[in-house]
Amino acid sequence: MKKNRIGVGVVALAAASALVLTGCSSGGSSSTPTSSANLSAVITANGSEPQNPLIPTNTQETGGGRIVDSIFAGLVYYDATGKPINDAADSITTTDSQTFTIKLKANQTFSDGTPVTSNSFVKAWQYGALLSNAQLNQSFFAPIEGYSATADSPLTGLTVVDDTTFTVKLSAPQADFPLELGYDAFYPLPDSAYANMTAYGTDPIGNGPYKLASPTAWQHNVQIDLVPNTSYTGGRKVQNGGLTIKFYADLGAAYADLQGNNLDVLDSIPSADLATFQNDLGSRAVNEPTAVFQSFTIPGRDAHFSGQEGQLRRQALSESIDRDTITKVIFNGTRTPASDFTSPVINGWTDSLSGASSLKYNPDDAKKLWAEADAISPWSGTFQIGYNADGDHQAWVDAVSNSIKNTLGIDASGAPVPTFAAFRTSVTDKSINTAFRTGWQADYPGLSDFLVPLYSTSGSSNDGQYSNPAVDALFTKASAETSTDAANQDYQDAQNILLKDLPAIPLWYSNITGGYGTSVSNVSFGWNSEPLYYAITKS
Repeated sequence: MKKNRIGVGVVALAAASALVLTGCSSGGSSSTPTSSANLSAVITANGSEPQNPLIPTNTQETGGGRIVDSIFAGLVYYDATGKPINDAADSITTTDSQTFTIKLKANQTFSDGTPVTSNSFVKAWQYGALLSNAQLNQSFFAPIEGYSATADSPLTGLTVVDDTTFTVKLSAPQADFPLELGYDAFYPLPDSAYANMTAYGTDPIGNGPYKLASPTAWQHNVQIDLVPNTSYTGGRKVQNGGLTIKFYADLGAAYADLQGNNLDVLDSIPSADLATFQNDLGSRAVNEPTAVFQSFTIPGRDAHFSGQEGQLRRQALSESIDRDTITKVIFNGTRTPASDFTSPVINGWTDSLSGASSLKYNPDDAKKLWAEADAISPWSGTFQIGYNADGDHQAWVDAVSNSIKNTLGIDASGAPVPTFAAFRTSVTDKSINTAFRTGWQADYPGLSDFLVPLYSTSGSSNDGQYSNPAVDALFTKASAETSTDAANQDYQDAQNILLKDLPAIPLWYSNITGGYGTSVSNVSFGWNSEPLYYAITKS
């Protein structure tokens, strides 16, 4: 799950034309340090303990994601506006949107000096796609010929031509496939990783702008220390002496450290300080639109939430939430009530979906719908929303719960889990027995990223185990379109179904609210809300 946004560049491809992604220098921020910059100074930033070992194909949350993105280089990266820039790739070309030829830049190495070759990508993708390896990002390989979600099956669409060339054949044409290739599921791995993948994930060797400072650089539940990887030759040239990501259990403590100049960069302001942080930080405050979407998910396995009864209750809950008041009072206007499942900063977004009325506060209709559900099976118990207590979510969860309680006259409350890692584990292993907080920070700048992983039957982030053949069919149709406009229309059609089924209850779109200290410069937050750590300079 991922982050914030300013603007988006989307790859469009016409049938029978050639698509070539060519590299350029760096993304959104200048790579030239200021004259007062100290190239040995370490940048400090906030983060959270990763859920899993740092294996790209098994990293799906922001705590691990920002680390993996810093220590690996994929075929492309995204600049501050979301534009794909070649990183390890020299070119990505196709004539039919189905078979892609990928040429790597020459003489690239991992941080241990071993070469980055075509096989480094192909072998990593094959590993990530195998069901027996149980990788969270497995479904990202679904477009490639040979993929199976039900049995171990090699990706027959991957062919190594030589050390710097490989081809990718998809099961069907997909115009925006190159746009996905900056996501961490598609990162390469060195051969040494396969000897013991779990051990490798505690001290990973990557090919990105940073590397772990030492084999013990990951101090669990404390911090991780990264240093520049001098063998990296891509566009994300590091302009500082390293990056220390501190794992905070309390966002208030992180903000206090920022104000005291004990933290250089903070990417989230505590809700209690949203009304004052821009005055507190002045020009060092950040408040920008971003590709982050907030929701909560109700699994279909929960009592009262399947079939016709479940559909009525989901709609009733959605219409019982006063999003306008909550975003104004709790978030001081730094959130915008949602009208779909994606983000306004993504190409193809619209606020005119036919089913969007289900996201409007309508207490009278909510009560009517709830009563209709009770006629099928009377409600009993408490409706709860699970969330991680270390992420500053209590205020809005309590506000949403109170809005539901006051509208429907039922018991409703939050159900906190101490840490993000423990919370996400309970979600992914399906042991959580309540509704739960969900959201999405984009992996790549496309509508498909907000929809397919979360709501397709075999989606890698389908935490509620939602399945609707009509939605799957529209996703398949969209992936085979040869223009992004046509694909976006298919995704909008799918959303009209989602707005009826409500596998998740959309709440709001988030701004990136953050700030930085007095000793750092060239601080920029990208399209997905992640700070561009490599570009930050420190005096």
